[in-house]
Amino acid sequence: MGSMSATDPDDVTQPGVVVHLNDPDPAKQAAVLVNITNLRVELGAGTPVELVVHGPALALARRDSPDAARLATLTEAGLQVAVCANSMRALQVTSEDLAGTVRVVPSGVAHLVHRQREGWAYLRP
Repeated sequence: MGSMSATDPDDVTQPGVVVHLNDPDPAKQAAVLVNITNLRVELGAGTPVELVVHGPALALARRDSPDAARLATLTEAGLQVAVCANSMRALQVTSEDLAGTVRVVPSGVAHLVHRQREGWAYLRP
């Protein structure tokens, strides 16, 4: 993760907001990034926010994504991005294809469940 990250994704002391994205539509993906920007402004930097990307939405987390710069800005400001390894295998995406600011989790949907069990709010815009 980027050195400017506000939280360590594996050592979060307070529950945050986990955002679920699996939509292939680039307009929807861009809208979710706007939602996250607005959410972070309203809740403040002290609230962890994590975007979980799986399935066809994996395109958002690629280095060559049209939203790569916006995603990098958000991660530098503290957004955590978790990418599903199962989706990576299914879509034949490698770690080298991904933006350097994301991390890979074994299963995106299982990660969503883990976060909810930890008390995180679930958002699917």
